[in-house]
Amino acid sequence: MAVDESILEHIHRGEAMPTLRLYAWQPACLSLGHAQSFKDVDVERLRSKGWDVVRRLTGGRAILHTDELTYSVTGGADESALSGGVLESYNRLAQALMFAMHELGLPVEMKEDVGHASSATNPVCFEVPSTYEITVNSKKLIGSAQARKKQGVLQHGSLPLSGDLTRICQGLVFENESARESASQRLLTRATTVESILGREVNWETAAQSFVRGFEAQLGINFERGELSASESARADELVKEKYANPVWTERS
Repeated sequence: MAVDESILEHIHRGEAMPTLRLYAWQPACLSLGHAQSFKDVDVERLRSKGWDVVRRLTGGRAILHTDELTYSVTGGADESALSGGVLESYNRLAQALMFAMHELGLPVEMKEDVGHASSATNPVCFEVPSTYEITVNSKKLIGSAQARKKQGVLQHGSLPLSGDLTRICQGLVFENESARESASQRLLTRATTVESILGREVNWETAAQSFVRGFEAQLGINFERGELSASESARADELVKEKYANPVWTERS
């Protein structure tokens, strides 16, 4: 999370190019949306699993990052792919995601004009599809969230490749075990993974390549693979200490 914010700051200063970043998590990590209450987290269960917890710069609800590909798109608000309002840019990026998923052989659709009524009280991101998110057979496949700041635009998203999606319920607070089980069962009816759809495993590198092709083809751009600059790395380290590893940021209600 610190790296993504560091890139955003450097782009704002003209010291970095718009960036598509693709990554995974080790160990598994529960990420909370920017405004989500830390009270949703079952800290004891989380620790017993050996999972981390972090708060994102972007909005939305909790995601357990494991067995997945995570993407971030970072750029100035005047970039053609990111210009306009949230929904306008979200739609453009969703078209690239659709292309990428078709590259993997997934029969995806894009949800449009979806209400958000239940998302405010639901701690689980993948149980609630929102406008322009990617679904298969009405089940959410890619969850995304965007932040528009004075420095520019950052959009995060998560593609579950395999594994048990209900694991996230072990890291969240529920009224009782019956409520936890009910949430797990609802999640299975409303979200899915690449492996569940295709009946076979797709590795991270294959998925990553499809993302690159999708963004290039749909947005008309050509990527150059790069590494973080020394300045970006140093700023990311500062942001870890100041923010992302700081309970003042992570554990706020």
